[in-house]
Amino acid sequence: MSVLGKITTLLGVGGERSAPPPRYEGITDGLVLTDTDVWAWWTCETSNSDLLGEDERDAEQARAETALTSVLAGMDVHLRVLWSPYSADDYRAEAAEMYRAGNWEEWAEDRATRLDQIALPIRHVLLGVRLGGRRRPAGRRITEAAGVSHSGVPARELATWHAAARRLGRRLESSPWRCSAATVELLAWMVTREQHRGVPAPVDGRSLVTGAALAALTRGRALPYPDHLRMVDAAGDVAAWVAVLPMVSFPERMLSPGPGEWLRILAEVSYLPPDEDQGDAVGRLAPVSPEASVRLRVLPKRQAIARTDETAKLVREQTRSASTHAIGDPGQVITDAGEAMAELRADLEREHLSLVEDHPRLVVTSTIGLEDLRARVDAVSAHYADLGITVQVGVDEQRAMWLETWPGDRVRVPDLGHVRDTAAMAGAWWWGGARVGSDHGPVIGYLTGSTPGVVRLPPVADGRDATTVAYIGRSGKGKTTAGMMMALEAAFHGAWVLALDFKGDLGGLTAAADRYGLPSRLVQMNRAHAGAADLIPLLAEAGRDAARAEVPAQLSLVTPAHLRAAGAEVALQAATNAVISSSPNPATWQVVQHLRDSVDAVAAATGEALYELSQTPHGALFMGRPEPGAVPPLNTQPGVWVVQLPGLSLPGPGEERERWTSVQALSVAVMHSILAYGVTTAGRPDLRTLAKVIMVPEVHVLTGTVQGRHFLDYIARVGRALGVRFGLDTQDATGLLMLPGVIEQLAMVIGFQLTSAPQQDALAELLGLPVCKETRERIRSLADGHGDETRHGHSITRDQRFGAATTQWDVPTAELLDLLDTSPRAAEDTDAEAAHDGVHV
Repeated sequence: MSVLGKITTLLGVGGERSAPPPRYEGITDGLVLTDTDVWAWWTCETSNSDLLGEDERDAEQARAETALTSVLAGMDVHLRVLWSPYSADDYRAEAAEMYRAGNWEEWAEDRATRLDQIALPIRHVLLGVRLGGRRRPAGRRITEAAGVSHSGVPARELATWHAAARRLGRRLESSPWRCSAATVELLAWMVTREQHRGVPAPVDGRSLVTGAALAALTRGRALPYPDHLRMVDAAGDVAAWVAVLPMVSFPERMLSPGPGEWLRILAEVSYLPPDEDQGDAVGRLAPVSPEASVRLRVLPKRQAIARTDETAKLVREQTRSASTHAIGDPGQVITDAGEAMAELRADLEREHLSLVEDHPRLVVTSTIGLEDLRARVDAVSAHYADLGITVQVGVDEQRAMWLETWPGDRVRVPDLGHVRDTAAMAGAWWWGGARVGSDHGPVIGYLTGSTPGVVRLPPVADGRDATTVAYIGRSGKGKTTAGMMMALEAAFHGAWVLALDFKGDLGGLTAAADRYGLPSRLVQMNRAHAGAADLIPLLAEAGRDAARAEVPAQLSLVTPAHLRAAGAEVALQAATNAVISSSPNPATWQVVQHLRDSVDAVAAATGEALYELSQTPHGALFMGRPEPGAVPPLNTQPGVWVVQLPGLSLPGPGEERERWTSVQALSVAVMHSILAYGVTTAGRPDLRTLAKVIMVPEVHVLTGTVQGRHFLDYIARVGRALGVRFGLDTQDATGLLMLPGVIEQLAMVIGFQLTSAPQQDALAELLGLPVCKETRERIRSLADGHGDETRHGHSITRDQRFGAATTQWDVPTAELLDLLDTSPRAAEDTDAEAAHDGVHV
């Protein structure tokens, strides 16, 4: 600032710099009204620019340029990028709406405590547009001059401004920013947060904030210093130290993606707090979270061309002046400027392009102290200096620049602005970053892209979209643990959860369910659980007739070929009908005994063969006789039901039935039981309102059999109608692509590390990402941590809106992580516990 400027500012006649702050007269949904102006405000939706392909990025940026020149041309625009901490208290308040089963209060508290620990900032991008000036009736001016205050906004005036905001908002909704009107709560928070008073905005239940409630939002006090401001709270203590940094120079050309995205990269700035300056800094860096305030005006094309012509005229005058003097040569700078103006004018006439005059400011805040603030400021300056952008403290301009950031204010320091084309402004990508998941539901982890935030995913089907979720990745990278976490979330929601465990490592799921008071049962393929997968009692709730067809078909699978040729299948059907019709508590072991007692030689021989097979671990599970007092088999009550079937020896695709070994036949029969149980339960009309989740790890086990492929296809296709969330866990992305019925019904895809190019390309296709070298490398590096560490649970998530972003699955407690451990050591512990305790109930 010049000496004259300092003197005039001191005397209170410093033009815009010393103008009084805006006087707010009303805040409502989408509108902020001051005594002189009306501003409409919208929130901008985050785009998943981190993972966009080059063509998609170019197309979206071109649409943003078009929106700037066609929608916002000639308007005063105020762009704000703000941060707020994610409120764990809000999550605690939401818990009663999300959970209803087990010790859900403890589960929600563990989640909330973890959210407090990681303290994720949430980005808010707001776009304000000045709709016009307010006319003050003569009568009102007289009353105010007489000292009689007036508060409130006339309803007719408010309706007029709302209509204008809606007209503009409809055009902004279809822009890449996908704008939606900011709520009155958000706007009140935006106003009051600048005061750092620690007092909540008094807007609860209000649709229009005026009068005393509005005045309470701006009762803060700021003490300006040459290089910062000190914000004083309600008790008179310094609550925050704030510095406003103008961005004074940019490179002549900037690439996007890259340095050109100077607004998107705000979240990437980190610093080393002053009290941690000893030793290795790895893991101690903290986010600075600088905020942005950019006031801009897009020039209509005619004005932009006129501005270019004026500059070109000045260049010509300087060239002529140089030619008439001894110097002769105008210099390379003037020559380059002339050529640049000629090119720019041609672009303005030929393309959908204009100029924008913008005044960017970064706001850095510390609630710790002045030294911490200065460390943050240095980090911001250094970060942008690496990109060729000069950011520095606005010395002796702090008050004026701070007031500039207020919604409804004006440009107060016009000499620190820039004129650039709209392509450069759109390339800042203020709406870019990472976003995935739902707006509601449990928090399952957090974003790891260029913008931080929580990830929320619905654990059960909502009946409005496809319901199949695929977890794809290498063994040991976290996909099964992620599936178990979603299964637990569904169980707390009150869902019936069936997990088919073909590896034998899901025992921790029932242990975790038991820990939090959820009904659970672990069924293992051994004689201790004889009859646990018996189809007759499993299908009893669906009606006894459901078992009349399924049981003979299942027993036929394990009946020796020579007996089937002799007519054993007729005997199987007759025995099944007889037992179901006569026994009060029918079971498959009774069918076997009925055959053994038959006077018919074929029937008796069939019964003896089946009895011997029922003594094996495989056969005992579906046709063995339970021990007296054994725990009842699986049922359809809400809870977690895990069936462990490790060691199945299934026949290969196309292998003739006559060539099956007895172990293969028993394996197919066991699977028949579980799949028939799952399909029947999912399709029961009386259970349509029950939330259901079926989890299938190692999906390739099913794809090798006709029954398995039919099961996958059926559940995937009818899952939405039946209210079933279908979770598939596989290491084989290419095999999953061979199931078109399943692929078409994918609601979400969660991809973990894969290392081979074919698998990476298949996963990229499922995620909707470009199939290219960059995507392969991104998938390969998902599990890379610091040094030689493996980063478990790091994934790329594609949600139901087909957005994709990198995410980190989060287990809230170390105890729960140990319970869900799927390593061989954990499997041994689970087997020992099951042998000692039987099953979890």
